[in-house]
Amino acid sequence: MMKCMNHIESIDSKSTLYVGRVADLLDGVLPKGRVIAIADVNIDRLYPDLVHRYEHIVIGSGEAIKSLHTVEMIYDRLRAMGADRSTFLLGIGGGIVTDITGFVAATYMRGVEFGFISTSLLGQVDASIGGKNGVNVADYKNMVGTFAQPRFVISDVDFLRTLPLRELRAGMAEVVKVAIVGDAELFTFIEESISEECYHDTDIMRRIVLDSARVKADIVDRDECEKGVRRVLNLGHTIGHAIEKCSRKHNHGEAVAIGLSQIAHLSHRLGVLSADDMKRIDSLLQKIGFDLELSVPMSNILKEMRYDKKKSNNVLRVVLPERIGSCRIVEMPLSELEKYFIV
Repeated sequence: MMKCMNHIESIDSKSTLYVGRVADLLDGVLPKGRVIAIADVNIDRLYPDLVHRYEHIVIGSGEAIKSLHTVEMIYDRLRAMGADRSTFLLGIGGGIVTDITGFVAATYMRGVEFGFISTSLLGQVDASIGGKNGVNVADYKNMVGTFAQPRFVISDVDFLRTLPLRELRAGMAEVVKVAIVGDAELFTFIEESISEECYHDTDIMRRIVLDSARVKADIVDRDECEKGVRRVLNLGHTIGHAIEKCSRKHNHGEAVAIGLSQIAHLSHRLGVLSADDMKRIDSLLQKIGFDLELSVPMSNILKEMRYDKKKSNNVLRVVLPERIGSCRIVEMPLSELEKYFIV
């Protein structure tokens, strides 16, 4: 992996991550030839000049559209437009748009090139990076997916200015996850910098996005297809996904924040994580604005965890923080996990 002033070359240099202004970067990274943009209705409304520079397909918004039905609709549109293997797909949007675009690109005519303009904080620090592209099936998140690397990802923090505070906080949950996994300095920086005003500070947000991208890209470089070390990036997500399945109250980041807190407490009970680090994790998540109380019974959450796609023979690979900046993966039967949560 190579890091420069504003970009990171990752995944054997197959994918380059840029943090900077779209206006300064896009023309230099797009390939020559036909480009078809995919964006949701909100991005089309907010940035029509960007979307309409290209032939485009506009989809709905929200988690419900992250489905095979939407994918099939895009296939139909691409076919009607005469798109072939030389067509480049440009996903413009948050994590839902980039997931769908990546999945379509990896499967349409057995694969076409693609790139992303990531417009949400959650997308810029996590969802658009690493080549995992998936859609939901029967409300189970990312049940069908591919590994395929975008040629580039452009993360322009100016796009974050249009996001509501709740969505910015949701992205910050993934930043905290990345910091716990692999960057203690980033964790401290967030502790010292976080406020509602910081989301509008270009320098702070560029550092957060670039440092988060660096940690994830480094891990993906070592394990592109999630056979080993990349699994640490699931920290907090097994519980978080189960919470999302049980309750419509929480968005992804809010559910992950609760998952991070729950797994930090479990790690402390197991004697892996110190009490001080556990308290720092809870304190930072609360300072960001998260309510860490469970809104559904733990018994319901554990029931949904039985369907986790990362489970094998009723054994889960549980990611435990051992200190801020480092995690370990342990295999734990569901029956053993349950006894730590149900008291």
